[in-house]
Amino acid sequence: MRCSVRNPLRNVLAVVLILCACLSATERQPNAAYRARREALAAKTKGLVLMFAPTEASAGDAIYGFRQDENFYYLTGISDPGAALLIASASEATANAPARAYTEILFFPAQNAQQERWTGPKLNPKTANVTGITGFDRVQQIDTMRDEIAKLTVGGAVIYTDLGAKSAGAEPLEWLKRANGFTTARLQELRPFMGQLRVIKDAGEMDLIRKATDASTAAHAAVMKFMKPNLTEREVAALFQYEFSRRGCERPAYAPIVGTGFWGTVLHYSENSNTIAAGDLVVMDVAGEYSMYASDITRTLPANGKFTPRQREIYEIVLAAQKAAEDAFQVGVSAMRGPNGLHEVAAKYINSHGKDKNGQPLGQYFIHGLGHGVGLNVHDPGDGQPFKPGSVFTLEPGIYLPDEKLGVRIEDMYWVNPEGKLVKLSANLPSSVEEIEKIMASNVPAASAAPKGKSKK
Repeated sequence: MRCSVRNPLRNVLAVVLILCACLSATERQPNAAYRARREALAAKTKGLVLMFAPTEASAGDAIYGFRQDENFYYLTGISDPGAALLIASASEATANAPARAYTEILFFPAQNAQQERWTGPKLNPKTANVTGITGFDRVQQIDTMRDEIAKLTVGGAVIYTDLGAKSAGAEPLEWLKRANGFTTARLQELRPFMGQLRVIKDAGEMDLIRKATDASTAAHAAVMKFMKPNLTEREVAALFQYEFSRRGCERPAYAPIVGTGFWGTVLHYSENSNTIAAGDLVVMDVAGEYSMYASDITRTLPANGKFTPRQREIYEIVLAAQKAAEDAFQVGVSAMRGPNGLHEVAAKYINSHGKDKNGQPLGQYFIHGLGHGVGLNVHDPGDGQPFKPGSVFTLEPGIYLPDEKLGVRIEDMYWVNPEGKLVKLSANLPSSVEEIEKIMASNVPAASAAPKGKSKK
């Protein structure tokens, strides 16, 4: 297939693909960590949990390859497709049902040697030491699932599962219904329970989030030295992916956003097809995913290395709004929204500082939320409650002035440590005007510069 990208950029992309293929496998926490989560879930639901991993057929040809369902991975640490999980909480005997011990079973499809020639070996019930690898005492072929459910639901039970129409379990659930696999059991939605568990990160998760964040901050630092007019947004996005991939990230945590000039005021712009002009601000919302865990970082740079007075004014209002939210944080009190919301702190600061070109307050140009949880998903589940130790989230104020072709967003990663202190995980990445201009003054020659072409600005 022909490509309009110049050869140097094509070479960078080729290196990214090679790195993605050659880096070590996904890091996995100890089996005990996943078992503890399963036991915690059983204690919350006091019933049965049934969960399915996506099949390889549904995602095998994706650009970055198969990616496990986040909830399934959270409970198992298993990256293989087509698996299933059944958990039953312990229960005492009743008039209608015998006592039940805590039970957990991991199911795999039978080995498919023909499929493995295309996609590589996968775990199956006959894999050597499969219980030691997975941390499950019982690993069975998925064909036995119906009988196991029937045993555990004698006398009636509630089965919690993902009832979403597009979930990985939609087709298996329909099959089990047709096979009368649930007998007298009732199906309930599982996702709220998973959200409650995932909002607090354990030490192993924090290690992976830090690695994702460190790789992403290093990528941003490299781009600060690379940025100059006449580059394309796509070249900048490619450098980001090269830099965080060579530090162990398997894929971007979300579609990279590199918006120059007017396109920096479009929140989820991801076409990345314009040429960066002198005098532009460039909004870069890009981060990597390390062993399934995301980071989320945004920086805004002056294309030619120097902020204009107006750009500096807006930038410093955004930066100060982020700092105001940081300073207002109180563990167990502050939430993202509400009476003690950090969003309200940042929004109030923006609305009381600076004006648009018509003399109106800037608050109307802060058009999104201040932040969100981050973990196995870049927008990880959150319960809306005050932040507790173990919470991980972003603070990302922004001002977007389309009429001035000027957008500024500054986004960093935060963690509430065990002592209840707010820790800025991306603190090593400069964000002040002075630091950014100093770094950009030491710009290295760009690997390539796109020919001047038509811009959409």
